[in-house]
Amino acid sequence: MKYILEHLTKSLQAARKAKGMSQRALSRRTGMPQAQISKIENAAVDLKTSSLVSLARALELEVMLIPRTHIPAVNGLLRMVKQTDDDESTAKPLYALDDTDNDE
Repeated sequence: MKYILEHLTKSLQAARKAKGMSQRALSRRTGMPQAQISKIENAAVDLKTSSLVSLARALELEVMLIPRTHIPAVNGLLRMVKQTDDDESTAKPLYALDDTDNDE
C-alpha cells in the first residue's frame, strides 16, 4: 500500500513546503494531530478520503477524479501553468477570445 500512496503523499508534502507551512501549522488548520500528518506524508498509514480532502483544502488544493483518457490534457494544462508561473514576463492566459468573439 505504501507504494500506491507515495506519489500522493509526497505531493501533499511538497504543497505544504511550497507554502512555507510546517506540519504543526497544517495540524492547526485541519484539526488533525501533527503526528498523523507526519505518518501520512511518510505513507506510514492508510490515508482516509476525509483526511485527504481536509489536507488538500487546507493547502488550497482540490481533490478531483479525472478520466484516464483526459490525463494527457490535464498534464498539458498543468505544464502550461507551471511554465507561466516560472516566467511571469511571458504569462499567457489558458484561454483567449478569437478576433471574431466579443462581449456585445
